[in-house]
Amino acid sequence: MSVDTATVAKIASLARIQVNAQEIEAMVPELNGILAWVEQLGEVDVSGIEPMTAVIPNQQRLREDVIDADPLTGGGKRDAVLANAPAAEHGFFGVPKVIE
Repeated sequence: MSVDTATVAKIASLARIQVNAQEIEAMVPELNGILAWVEQLGEVDVSGIEPMTAVIPNQQRLREDVIDADPLTGGGKRDAVLANAPAAEHGFFGVPKVIE
């Protein structure tokens, strides 16, 4: 894949970045170099290599999820809390839909 000055100008416009013609000319070879490097990465044989999320293996230290029975600081008051909610649905707070 190759990038030309028109493509760089369009990307800058979409990103709302103001660049002049001289800067666009300087960006073309830089972006083409980056894209060539990414294409090189696609040629690497990664079959048999398991995907990883970190360089070193690690485990999450999780605590047990327990409801505190203390009446002053604890939980276990779902019904009392939901009694104050303007709308409750299935044991949770009901909220208006914000995304169409």
